[in-house]
Amino acid sequence: MSWGTELWDQFDNLEKHTQWGIDILEKYIKFVKERTEIELSYAKQLRNLAKKYQPKKNSKEEEEYRYTACKAFLSTLNEMNDYAGQHEVISENMTSNITVELARYVQDLKQERKSYFHDGRKAQQHIEICWKQLESSKRRFERDCKEADRAQQYFEKMDADINVTKADVEKARQQAQVRHQMAEDSKADYSTILQKFNHEQHEYYHTHIPNIFQKIQEMEERRIVRIGESMKTYAEVDRQVIPIIGKCLDEIVKAAESIDQKNDSQLVIEAYKSGFEPPGDIEFEDYTQPMKRTVSDNSLSNSRGEGKPELKFGGKSKGKLWPFIKKNKGATPEDFSNLPPEQRRKKLQQKVDELNKEIQKEMDQRDAITKMKDVYLKNPQMGDPASLDHKLTEVSQNIEKLRLEAQKFEAWLAEVEGRLPARSEQARRQSGMFDAQNPATVNSCAQDRESSPDGSYTEEQSQEGEGKVLATDFDDEFDEEEPLPAIGTCKALYTFEGQNEGTISVVEGETLYVIEEDKGDGWTRIRRNEDEEGYVPTSYVEVYLDKNAKGAKTYI
Repeated sequence: MSWGTELWDQFDNLEKHTQWGIDILEKYIKFVKERTEIELSYAKQLRNLAKKYQPKKNSKEEEEYRYTACKAFLSTLNEMNDYAGQHEVISENMTSNITVELARYVQDLKQERKSYFHDGRKAQQHIEICWKQLESSKRRFERDCKEADRAQQYFEKMDADINVTKADVEKARQQAQVRHQMAEDSKADYSTILQKFNHEQHEYYHTHIPNIFQKIQEMEERRIVRIGESMKTYAEVDRQVIPIIGKCLDEIVKAAESIDQKNDSQLVIEAYKSGFEPPGDIEFEDYTQPMKRTVSDNSLSNSRGEGKPELKFGGKSKGKLWPFIKKNKGATPEDFSNLPPEQRRKKLQQKVDELNKEIQKEMDQRDAITKMKDVYLKNPQMGDPASLDHKLTEVSQNIEKLRLEAQKFEAWLAEVEGRLPARSEQARRQSGMFDAQNPATVNSCAQDRESSPDGSYTEEQSQEGEGKVLATDFDDEFDEEEPLPAIGTCKALYTFEGQNEGTISVVEGETLYVIEEDKGDGWTRIRRNEDEEGYVPTSYVEVYLDKNAKGAKTYI
C-alpha cells in the first residue's frame, strides 16, 4: 500500500489532505493549551477559596479552631491548597510535554511538507515542459508534411501542364524536394522528442512521483503517530497526579474521621463554665406574718431587706451571676473579677503563662548581654563593656517589673483556686470590682463592719433609709456574751482559707450556720460551732435563710 502507486494522479488532493492533518494537529494543540489555562484558573480559584475561609490571625475565628470539627475543616482547607497545586502541575506538564513539543513539531512538519510538495511541483512542471515540447514538434512535423504534400502536388501539376516552361517545372520540383526534406527533418525531430518525453513521463510516474508521495505518506503517518503519543501523554499527565490527589482526599477523610463530638462538647464546657452552682429553690415568703421579712440570697430580687436601698455594682444591682441575669458591661477589670470563677481562673492562668514567657524572654536577653559583656571584658578590642551596662540595667528592671506583675496575677489566681484568702476590700476596689460604695449604708452596718475581716474597711453614711437600725440597739446586742442566733444555713460552694483576722476557713461542700447575712459589702457571717465563727465571701457560699428562725433557732 503506497500513495505513490495508488494515488499517482492525486497530487492536489494529497496536498489538501496533508494541510488538513496539520490543521488537526494545531487544533489539538489549541485544545491542550485551553485545558492548561482552565487548570491554572481552577487551581487559582481553589487557592483563593481556601484562603478566603482560613481563620484570621488574632481573631475570634482562630479560637474556634480548637474544636475538632473546625480543625478538620482547617485540614480540608490545607489539603485543598495541595489539591490546587496538583492542578498546577497538570498545567505545567501539559504545557511543557505537549503544547511546546507539538508546536515545535508542527513548524518542522510544515517545512518538510513544503519541501516535498515543492519537489512534486518541480517534477510536474518538468513533465509539462516536455509535453509542450512534444506537442510543438508534433505540430511542426504535421505542418511540414502538409507543406511537402502541397509542394509535390504543385510540382506534378506544373509538370503535366504543357504550357509551363521547363524552368518553372524545375523550380516547382526543387521546392517540392525542399519541403519533403523539411518534413523528414521534422519527423526525425518529433521522433526524438517523443522518445525523450516517454522516458521522462515514465520516470515521472514510476520514480519521481512515487518517491515524493512515499515521503509525504511517511510524513503523514508520523504526524498521526505523534498526535496519538500526545494523547497518551495527556492521559499520563493526569494519571501521575492521581496518587497525590488521592492522598489529599484521604487526608480530608482522615480529618473528618478525627472529629470527636465528645471532645468538642467538653471544650464548650471549658469555654463557658462559670463555676457557679445552680440556684436553689425560692422559699415561700409569708406576708401574713407580722414580722420583718428577709429575702433569700437565692431570690431573683436584689434587695437586702425592707426599706434598704440596693447596693450598686458598677452602676447595676448586685446579685449572683446566674445564667439568666445580665452581666456587667464596660471595661474589663484587670483581675477579670467580672467573670465567673471558672472563666476567671482560665483568664488569670493564661495571663500568668504569658507573663512567664515574657520573663523567660527577658532573662534570655539578659544572659545574652551578660555573655557579650564577658566577651568584651576578655577582648576589649571588640567593644566597650560599659556600653552594655545601661541595656543590662533596663532588662533587669523589665524582669523585675514583669515578676511583680506575675506575682499579682498569681495571687489572684491562687485566690480563685482557694489557695489564698480573699483579698481585702481595698484590693477589691483597686481591681475595679466595685465602682462605688452605696451611700445609703446605715451606721449600724458601719459598726458591724468593725468586726469584718479587714479592720481598715469603712463605709460612708450619706443618707438614712427606712431600714435604718439604731446604733444603740446594735451595740447592746453586740455586747451580749451569748452567741447570736442562727438565721439559716449555708453550703460552701468553694474552699476558702480564712487567714485574715475575723475570717473563717471553709471546705467546699461543708454546711454551716448563718448568723448574719450579707449587709452589702460582700461578706456573710457564719458559725461552725460555739467557738468557731467568722466572715466568708458571700460568693463562696449558698445561703438558705430560715423565715421562722428569727430569735428562735440558735446553735446548740
